[in-house]
Amino acid sequence: MVDTAGTSGAARQLIIVSGLSGSGKSVALRTLEDLGYYCVDNLPAALIPALVEAGTPGQLAVGVDVRNHAEQRDKLPQVLGELARLGVAYRLVFLDARDDVLIKRYAETRRRHPLSEQGLSLAEALAEERRQLRPLVALADRVVDTSDLNVHQLRRMVITEMDLAPGSVTLLCESFAYRNGVPPEADFLFDARQLPNPHWESSLRPLSGKDQPVREWLDAQPEVVAYADDIHGFLQRWLRGFDASGRGYLTICIGCTGGRHRSVYLAERLAERLRREHPQVLTYHRELA
Repeated sequence: MVDTAGTSGAARQLIIVSGLSGSGKSVALRTLEDLGYYCVDNLPAALIPALVEAGTPGQLAVGVDVRNHAEQRDKLPQVLGELARLGVAYRLVFLDARDDVLIKRYAETRRRHPLSEQGLSLAEALAEERRQLRPLVALADRVVDTSDLNVHQLRRMVITEMDLAPGSVTLLCESFAYRNGVPPEADFLFDARQLPNPHWESSLRPLSGKDQPVREWLDAQPEVVAYADDIHGFLQRWLRGFDASGRGYLTICIGCTGGRHRSVYLAERLAERLRREHPQVLTYHRELA
């Protein structure tokens, strides 16, 4: 994607995210937001050029799906032509998934399908949604099947395969529980199971490493502070080589027994420190997702 931003300061890069309900659009938009995109979900298609011309700083991402009324979706080809006239480098990405996967995801989250209010069963709503969104599939620059992707893999795909963070390595600090297995995507792996464990403090057990009482408790443990410093120092030394090599994405995994306290704390603290030196740093807590 080429940056064609003019002197007006208006955004000149745009990602339009569309797809089936349950296919991962919210995850994609949140990832883009983490990457510095200004994200607007369910914006009427006709308003997209106005949003671009309003001069919103930075890059833009817009969610357009079946929640847009049909007359709005029908205007999208005209809208894309207007974006081209404005000199906007845009990309339309459509997320898809198999019906059996979508049905399972709905069962797990207990969400309502946007078309269920029409009295349709979930299977009928999915079929109608596919019919209504067929024109968007035809317009898409890329169609991505997310059936076999978990949240972490989808975030990785958005960042790497779509080339949305060129020019510097994107870092993901991920926490996990060893009892549930080591993340297969790990590039760097650190074991925090030897550190003092807040789990044994009854008042802290229900909390996570993102909560202030847990953070304060771990901040007061010299071993934890030393371990965090050692991880950061190691990465400071060796990440420069990955920047120079043109590597686009690195996953730094930190594990503890339950994946709730120590590893979450360390991943958050590490991300905070790395953001001072790297433009793209994300976090993901597998056991809290």
